[in-house]
Amino acid sequence: MKKPAKKADSTTGQPASVLIDRRIADLGDWRGETLSRMRKLIQEEDPEVVEEWKWMGTPVWSHDGIICTGESYKAIVKLTFAKGASLKDPSKLFNSSLDGNTRRAIDIHEGEEVDAGAFKTLIRAAITLNTSGGKAKPKRAK
Repeated sequence: MKKPAKKADSTTGQPASVLIDRRIADLGDWRGETLSRMRKLIQEEDPEVVEEWKWMGTPVWSHDGIICTGESYKAIVKLTFAKGASLKDPSKLFNSSLDGNTRRAIDIHEGEEVDAGAFKTLIRAAITLNTSGGKAKPKRAK
């Protein structure tokens, strides 16, 4: 498997992958384990994914544009898909930011497991949208 591309953070000069590793280790609980698992699924689905560190400490995964971000809060790990409103979600993984015109998110609480196959399908769909050069077309959640 090819290693994901590394993009240095402009403020620290360290590769984003190192900063993401550090964030996961610093969390030291279920949130770090969850973020690590979701990161691994992204990398498995797209070995060419670019990891970035933006907005004062947010892990970002990109491929010809942002796929998703990975934020950690006290009670959730949030994966926000930049063009999520334009993606088909037959497994109904999106459970947050459903009223927005562009983004959609998956909030993962302690003890919850996200279906790996369904998640990888969303990752692939986001990459396909990014690489198609098409604009995001919002779809209202039902």
